[in-house]
Amino acid sequence: MPRSEGARPATIGDVASAAGVSRATVSRVLNGRSTVDPALIARVEAVIAELAYRPSETARNLSLGRTNTVAVVVPDLGNPMFQAILRGATLAAAADGYQVLVADTQEKPDLERRAALDARRRCDALLLCAPRMPDDDLAEVLRNARPLTLVNRHVDGAAVPQLAMDYRHAVGIVADHLAALGHRRIVYLGGPIASASNVLRLEGLDAAEKRHPGLAIERREVGATLDAGWDAADAVLAGDATAVIAFNDLVAIGVLSRLDDLSIAVPERISVVGVDDIPFARYSRPHLTTVSVPQDSLGTLAWQQLKAAMSGLPVGDPVWVRGSLVERHSTGRAPA
Repeated sequence: MPRSEGARPATIGDVASAAGVSRATVSRVLNGRSTVDPALIARVEAVIAELAYRPSETARNLSLGRTNTVAVVVPDLGNPMFQAILRGATLAAAADGYQVLVADTQEKPDLERRAALDARRRCDALLLCAPRMPDDDLAEVLRNARPLTLVNRHVDGAAVPQLAMDYRHAVGIVADHLAALGHRRIVYLGGPIASASNVLRLEGLDAAEKRHPGLAIERREVGATLDAGWDAADAVLAGDATAVIAFNDLVAIGVLSRLDDLSIAVPERISVVGVDDIPFARYSRPHLTTVSVPQDSLGTLAWQQLKAAMSGLPVGDPVWVRGSLVERHSTGRAPA
């Protein structure tokens, strides 16, 4: 008999009693187990419909040994690049019925190993984004936290899905752009020393210097934030560089802000280039030349790789994603 409005919700015990079966049988019917007699399945399903029973999703997931939650660990949620990757992964996971738990390690490599392992224990899988931790710590996580997908840090021979932006290529096309404009003395404002993507950028700069005889790129370690760019601007001006390649757009915008305060003309006196094409890049003054990165798509692709790993599918080759130059107003010909 249907339950009246305002009555307490039906429980699995109510269904079992009305159908004349055990709770375990009801549970097997709900979970689609093939070991239940078809006649019992029909009886239980009829009672479920009659009582308008709605199973607890939490209890159901626990009985199946899963949480329908995945963890995403990032080094800095204040960075719009990581926000975009998280957004893409969250939307894609939600479409498949999964929720996302987020851990921000605040650019502290010593926190990452424990954060990743703890998050994995609470979730069905792990998306590890641009980890800064030492190689030995990362190897431990890769062994003990599967299924997982590794984003923006390549590990040779790792038996996990890997996805990364090709920052060698990104910095290379930036350097080629500046060289074509006549710049020969450039400063690179590098990111966190533990950042694998910073290492790729440095390799890209080495290759650019070989492609362009006479090109000299000074390397400086500054960080990955607006403040890092602001603080570095004066030292850049003290030298003879005619262009700046920043680790990311945040650093580049920090440089532009300081140059504006000092009334330094950009790009007439000095050109500035970033990487990532975050939303702020097109609203900076002047508008920032940068490398467009498919940020949301990275998150979506990372989820697809993780879902495949959760299903036990074979691990494919690492995927390298390339960006494209977006030329705006912060770069121009080198001053005579």
